[in-house]
Amino acid sequence: MKRVLVTGGAGYVGSHACKALADAGYEPVVFDNLVYGHEWAVQWGPFEQGDILDTQAVTQVLERYRPDAVMHFAAYAYVGESVTDPEKYYSNNVGGTLSLLRAMRELGVNRFIFSSTCATYGVPDQVPIPVEHEQAPINPYGRSKLMIEQVMEDYAAAYGMGACALRYFNAAGADPDGLIGESHDPETHLIPNVLRAATGDLEYLSIYGDDYDTTDGTCVRDYIHVTDLADAHVLAMQHLASREGEFAAFNLGTESGHSVKAIVDAARRVTGRDIPVRIVPRRAGDPPVLVADATLARQVLGWAPRLTAIDDIVGTAWKWHQRPVPQTGNGKQSQNA
Repeated sequence: MKRVLVTGGAGYVGSHACKALADAGYEPVVFDNLVYGHEWAVQWGPFEQGDILDTQAVTQVLERYRPDAVMHFAAYAYVGESVTDPEKYYSNNVGGTLSLLRAMRELGVNRFIFSSTCATYGVPDQVPIPVEHEQAPINPYGRSKLMIEQVMEDYAAAYGMGACALRYFNAAGADPDGLIGESHDPETHLIPNVLRAATGDLEYLSIYGDDYDTTDGTCVRDYIHVTDLADAHVLAMQHLASREGEFAAFNLGTESGHSVKAIVDAARRVTGRDIPVRIVPRRAGDPPVLVADATLARQVLGWAPRLTAIDDIVGTAWKWHQRPVPQTGNGKQSQNA
């Protein structure tokens, strides 16, 4: 069985990618430091605890398992924190990726699939956003991801690496089988926080501004189901099988947007509960609309999202949210929404 090393595979998108890999006949090997990941999310292959900044540890894992490719999800991803502590983000996200790539080169692993983001575009001047849109990130998190993309392009040209960056929009939902789902602490994503307000775990949902130039005044985002993201990573890896020295980037989204208020309405329909909201001031740097143009992913990878109805996306998250709280590897509870 072919193996794939999945850094950050105990996290939200990474664990769903592991499930997709297993479904496609691969053995995912998870490498995660468990700072934000959860050992209970590792269900489809071996687990190796370690940090991507430790080049020796990464090299040892690559030697032990000899994977055919690496999927790289290990990163810090809180935008606000990246502004107040940029060193943490450049050190881990950029420095850690260089450490990982160094180990890959040493062991001759030449396929690299990277979890990138629409945050590399900054505030777009065209919506839907095409993949060739200028990249001008407005925070250190987005800049760290763009730096990695630039490194990948240079490594592909200089060292013959096949490299693919997947820029996805708002990851949402949970495994339809209910085995894994979103579990962040702190939780900053809209859908799980809407559901927390539905259950009373939050007193109310804060809506950051209702005076944007959108249909109802609230920000519009492209919500892409996490299993569709996972499928795209498998397709991207297969695409690189015979493409040494190629760098490619793809947008992943549904190509349609939903406002914050529309998400709240969907959650009310799905849960059958009232959801208290409060309008608060805008957050700096929030673009009014972020929607993907995923044409290239459809044309080149043969990828298309399957779970696109917003009620279905919210429904999978609600199913996960209602499960018993999972236990972390050290026996402590971890919030599951």
